[in-house]
Amino acid sequence: MEKNKTSVSILGCGRWASGLAWYSAHLGYRVILWGRESSRRREILARNRQNEYLKLPVSVSVESSLEKALSGEIILIAINSQNLRALSKQISRYSLSNKTFILCMKGLEEATGKRLSEVFQDEIGRSVGLAVWLGPAHVQELIKNIPTCMVIASEDIQLTRHLVSIFGSELIRFYYGRDLIGAEVGAAAKNVMGIAAGMLDGLGISSLKGALMARGPREISRLVKAMGGDEMTVYGLTHIGDYAATLFSSYSHNRRFGEAFVRHENFDKLAEGITTTRALIRLSKRYDVELPICEGVYKIVEERQAPDEVLEKLFLRPTKYEF
Repeated sequence: MEKNKTSVSILGCGRWASGLAWYSAHLGYRVILWGRESSRRREILARNRQNEYLKLPVSVSVESSLEKALSGEIILIAINSQNLRALSKQISRYSLSNKTFILCMKGLEEATGKRLSEVFQDEIGRSVGLAVWLGPAHVQELIKNIPTCMVIASEDIQLTRHLVSIFGSELIRFYYGRDLIGAEVGAAAKNVMGIAAGMLDGLGISSLKGALMARGPREISRLVKAMGGDEMTVYGLTHIGDYAATLFSSYSHNRRFGEAFVRHENFDKLAEGITTTRALIRLSKRYDVELPICEGVYKIVEERQAPDEVLEKLFLRPTKYEF
């Protein structure tokens, strides 16, 4: 597929959506960046051609028409996960023949516990190509040409290979993924681990991040296995491979939220990991799998239990075998 003849659309105007627009243009594609008519972020990008993270290349057009955005051959979606169902309903009203959608989002639907690919297919069906784009990346590092490794996964390996050939570069090296359950659940759950890491930072016990890194993947792998996925996927890029960008990075929104929460500091936005925590507690009950760390975060944020008491009980409980 020739780059100068290929059109890529990104639905969303947030940090990662603008980064995807910048990256796609960097690869030589014609890009449409879409946001709602009422979106303040879209308005700023349309007027100033930049946001606090980056400046848009000239090959990126900013649109409020969903119909125009859906004219792209490949459509990336990067919005808040809880808004995916509503947007998918809107998308379903248009002709979607020969379209490929990539969900560049991490989360689970709070009300149902469903993975985002399931939510999308509930509304669109299986007549279009669908993949997910996951793994560790921060826009702030991407625009500085700091390389990273990520994953594109779908149920169709030929589609996966095709998309990797389109979006792979020296800046982002992609790996093929086939286990959507493990990839999506793992990617969503790492945001909960990020909140937990921030809480440890806020309480001055960052040394326990080692225990968090060791035990977090263990509990999520048990859930993935119970759901029918490959438990080893959790140990790849979509979960544990994203830990450095989530548990330690100053750019991590979820880590900063957790730190601010236990310090009783104001934080301007609810972290995505909070809705994911609620969804994971739902899945924990449905599949009868214990998720101690996720439950600990839930107790602190939702039930307002004392963070130091919950985390001390979680990490310093009676001696037991590690495995």
